[in-house]
Amino acid sequence: MNLKSETNLENLRYHLALSLAPKVGPGVFKAIIAYSGSAKAFFHLNKGKASKIPRVGEKLLEIRQQAESLLQKADELINLSKKKGFNIHSSSEQEFPSRLKMQEDGPVVLFTQGKGDLEFERSVGIVGTRSATAYGKSITRKIVEDLLPYQPVIISGLAYGIDIEAHRAALQVGLSTIAVMGSPITQVYPAIHKKTAEQLQETGILMSEYAPGSTMVPGNFPARNRIIASLSDALIVVEAAEKGGALITAEIAYSYNKDVFAVPGNLQSPFSEGCNHLIRKMKASIYTGPGDIAEALFWSKPGEEKVKKPVLDLAGRDEENTAILRLLLEKGESEIDQISYQTEIPLGMLSSRLLSLEFEGIVKSLPGKKYKLLV
Repeated sequence: MNLKSETNLENLRYHLALSLAPKVGPGVFKAIIAYSGSAKAFFHLNKGKASKIPRVGEKLLEIRQQAESLLQKADELINLSKKKGFNIHSSSEQEFPSRLKMQEDGPVVLFTQGKGDLEFERSVGIVGTRSATAYGKSITRKIVEDLLPYQPVIISGLAYGIDIEAHRAALQVGLSTIAVMGSPITQVYPAIHKKTAEQLQETGILMSEYAPGSTMVPGNFPARNRIIASLSDALIVVEAAEKGGALITAEIAYSYNKDVFAVPGNLQSPFSEGCNHLIRKMKASIYTGPGDIAEALFWSKPGEEKVKKPVLDLAGRDEENTAILRLLLEKGESEIDQISYQTEIPLGMLSSRLLSLEFEGIVKSLPGKKYKLLV
């Protein structure tokens, strides 16, 4: 083992140890790292400096006294990973998925297994009810088949219903797929999906933020949905009841400013209520085909001329359009009421201006009466 790998291993030990400490969630963990520089440095700070770390009180500082036992647990996990063949990634590594690093509430440790890549050019998340209908399963397979020319990684949660259908459809057409688990990496849940979990590792990845041996609790599954949302460039909800994990994932993706799509369904079907609700509340666009995804993300098929983003040119534009574009250039995106307030353009006129800019391909309307600049 060379000096560099020894250093990386030592950093991983401390990183793991801190992540295993009680009451140290992603927010507190990242506050500690931001102040200390590293998990190892935190354990070696004097009490005076450590007490100044934001969000860390006296009780939390006591975990530094548990360093030896926490490091022992970390060593046990590292040894287990070698024995069982899974990987451990810390958020301080360069190889840690960049899509997860971007989110404030992203995981600080990942356990993975499989031959797929943690970095990929394109991805689509597909989620839905565990009680999928025959229609929902059929649509899921059709969505994956139609996405094949764009070669995205398919992201889902290995659950019953729509999730497992998405993984199996990806395997069938030859797309890589990532299963984000709510269980430890060594415990496939539900167990009936173990065969699919093994198959997808040939080209994809099993992923979990939960350490082997940790207790599997119901809260793990809503929490893992933020990882699905983070990894997905766009998220499609196929079928969803009025309440459930799929809607949680969609809400999170919406809050991350991801492109969310929902398959509209029968008004009399309880498993269409969630999708119809997302569309009605303008938190998701209607999914009609792969072109919706390609248009939203500027994707082109292999062999096609690459879709180019429009170039922003303020020269020759009148005062109102210039004010709108300058605001969106500064903010990235904004609600129409805020645009009206900031630019002092009446809503009636502003709606017309925004529609014209949208036709130009400069501006895009988002769910929730928001607009964003596309350049």
